[in-house]
Amino acid sequence: MSGETIAALRSRMARDELSHEHLVAQALEGAAASGAQHVFTQLYAEAALAAARHADAALRAGVALPALAGLPVSVKDLYDVAGETTMAGSIVCRDELPAVADAPAVARLRANGAAIVGKTNMTEFAFSGVGINPHHGTPRNPADAAVARIPGGSSSGAAVSVALGLAVAGLGSDTGGSIRIPAALCGLVGFKSTQARTPRTGALELSRTLDTVCAMARSVEDCLRVDAVIADAPLAVRQRPLAGMRFAVPQTLMFDGIEPAVASAFDRALKILSAAGAQIVDIGLPELAEIAQLNAPGGFSAVEAHAVHRERLAQARERFDPRVAARIATGAAASAADYIAMQDKRRAWIARTERALEGFDALLCPTVPIVAPPIDELVRSDEAFFKANGLLLRNTFAINYLDGCAFSLPCHRAGELPVGLMLSSVQGDDARLAAVALAVEAALK
Repeated sequence: MSGETIAALRSRMARDELSHEHLVAQALEGAAASGAQHVFTQLYAEAALAAARHADAALRAGVALPALAGLPVSVKDLYDVAGETTMAGSIVCRDELPAVADAPAVARLRANGAAIVGKTNMTEFAFSGVGINPHHGTPRNPADAAVARIPGGSSSGAAVSVALGLAVAGLGSDTGGSIRIPAALCGLVGFKSTQARTPRTGALELSRTLDTVCAMARSVEDCLRVDAVIADAPLAVRQRPLAGMRFAVPQTLMFDGIEPAVASAFDRALKILSAAGAQIVDIGLPELAEIAQLNAPGGFSAVEAHAVHRERLAQARERFDPRVAARIATGAAASAADYIAMQDKRRAWIARTERALEGFDALLCPTVPIVAPPIDELVRSDEAFFKANGLLLRNTFAINYLDGCAFSLPCHRAGELPVGLMLSSVQGDDARLAAVALAVEAALK
């Protein structure tokens, strides 16, 4: 299955070359193998195989299958599954009460017939873009056989499950880039929808202001299939030609500290789009430089995460990932007045930034300005870890702060470390941006 889109798999099944049961059995075998170490925190073999057999029986009977029926899908350890305690990559939650119901996104995957193969590893409480987990191990990025590199976070296992071909899609979440960062570093497509599109109920909260329920897959079309299921409403996407589209390339912030490999892949992508008739316009967009100050003190993630986890911190801080605990603790000092001011400033900033982006089909920049660094370097050094984390989150976070929508598309050549091209737009513009992403993806391929 590795590398195959949903359409390719469905085509093989229609020709009777592949069964859902065989596909899911392969995924489960791969998930339990050494090459998938630290990817899953739990496997649901019996239930996944049952869903696959049901899809095979329906197909033999000539019944039209729902989009994901019988196909292996992974679910981030952030989401409630009825009867299980939601761990969110931690150990501190181990003795807490189990969930009484599936999260809506999980329930909708089940109702669509998806074969949920297991829960995937993640950064503890989703609070990092790196993907390192000291409790459960760190999934290795499959893009480099020679060097053990980070997968990106916080949806680390979700990305690696798809990159290894163990799932057609990984349900994750995106608060500051947690879908798009690992998608970019692992060579996948990630879609961060407008926050309100999919309910956040049953997802252990990091930041209620920024958390977004979304997924990654191998193509834009596959991301849209999954989005239609978890949002319970397909986007009305009207495909458009690339010629005549106008893209804004911001000259503020997004290219600071960019590595040569990323700059080269991004420039090459712009040349391809320009040659296809798209108009590339450099814009200043100085609003991007304001985010750090407007999001202080602490930032929404730290302030809101502290509200969620303060009792856990008080009772068992020693059981946290020390780096995650330190970041959450920075939210303790913010007052109610600080928090209200942060919300007011954000609303005003969104309005100004939306005006600056009027007339463009998308904002283009690298998803992240670096390629995936080695795991060992970031495990050993707090300085290296926090520097990398800041760079990984910087570009993607701007779109969460905007409450916008975005796709990360692979734009590297075969044999190169993965690089992501991020296409972004304003809140509620998901359907139009999806049409843009389909056109850009086709050009880059």
